[in-house]
Amino acid sequence: MRNLVFHDTNLEVPKMWIMKRALPVVPALAVLALLNPPAAAADETPPSPEAAPAASVEVDPECEPSDMPLEGRASPYDSASVSVGDAVLKICYGRPSARGRTMIGGEHVPFGQLWRTGANEPTTLHVTAPVSLGGIHLDPGSYAVYTIPGDEDWEIFVSRSTDHWGLQIDEDVRDQEVGSVTVPRERPDEHVETFTISFTPPTAQGTEVIMEWEDFRVRLPVEVHGG
Repeated sequence: MRNLVFHDTNLEVPKMWIMKRALPVVPALAVLALLNPPAAAADETPPSPEAAPAASVEVDPECEPSDMPLEGRASPYDSASVSVGDAVLKICYGRPSARGRTMIGGEHVPFGQLWRTGANEPTTLHVTAPVSLGGIHLDPGSYAVYTIPGDEDWEIFVSRSTDHWGLQIDEDVRDQEVGSVTVPRERPDEHVETFTISFTPPTAQGTEVIMEWEDFRVRLPVEVHGG
């Protein structure tokens, strides 16, 4: 039988003797290991659901102008947006100015005729949650908004067609209408030189879309149904 040599002590101890001495100890060590398992390293511990909540994603619809350069436009391309709860509403539109002319009710925006509600590209409303716009139900998506202005009220239309240009509101655009609503004309306190669309401060339920130009103002209530 080979002997196990401990060189640091220069003692020669028979291997069989060591095994006989160690065997009674092994079961005890196994029991202790079961009762006191080694702790896992901190970086190996899987995070609990509470420790790793899902990250929230902010949704900000983008305005998509046409191929017409934005620089040098007589009617700048602009937007207005508002968040109601988890929902986002954003309007993208061209902003013409009066420049001493009579626009609404004049030759440029006659009463009783369809108007693109702005300049150049169609005025587009993006919504990220179901909403009611003046009583018109809209699912999440993008919509063109055009109008028939009048001296006492405006008729406002919403269409799924957002690819047409300007006043090219043909039968295909009309066939994609989601709905329309008539709202009364109001008068702003002062002359509004440049066509402006804005939102009122949101409440828990919704907001209002405000359209103003010259001495005309109309508003559309918006109710958000989910986010």
